[in-house]
Amino acid sequence: MDHSYRAVLNSENGRGSNSRGRGGRGGGLPSYLPADPEPVPVALNGDAAPRIFAFVDDLFFLAKIQEISRKLNIKVEFVKTDKDLAERMEQNGEEQPSLIIFDLNNAGAKPLTLIPKLKSKLKKGTSIIGFLSHVQGDLKLKAQEAGCDMVLPRSAFSQNLPQLLRRHGVPDEADAIQ
Repeated sequence: MDHSYRAVLNSENGRGSNSRGRGGRGGGLPSYLPADPEPVPVALNGDAAPRIFAFVDDLFFLAKIQEISRKLNIKVEFVKTDKDLAERMEQNGEEQPSLIIFDLNNAGAKPLTLIPKLKSKLKKGTSIIGFLSHVQGDLKLKAQEAGCDMVLPRSAFSQNLPQLLRRHGVPDEADAIQ
């Protein structure tokens, strides 16, 4: 029997001629990587002050937020305390942040005491999103009671991060036109 078709299939899949796995069959399903998010045009977000602030000290999430924000051309400012946030907001002038991200397990930031203060100070123009482990149901309820607009498990936060940054990091069309 002529098996020359296998050489063509294997070369299309990026495999050599000896690509039989343990199961005895080559091929398999192609792996699909998620596409990189579409970057925001620099004209919209060029020298604008950061609109997103993050109270995150977990190195994994810090690196993830930095990488995605860089790919999207969106500025995210990382702060450690409410005093740092107040200083950065003064530098921004009258423009309030659009989004504040909290790692609800960040003991240094004391999110459950800081969120109500920020919520009363910033009013409705600023969304506050917290993320935590999926097994921390009590902390999720406390964060919602404290004033978090959205509380997400870490996995959902990671998955939706590009959309969240894009939604909150780009000025409104009315602001961009002026």
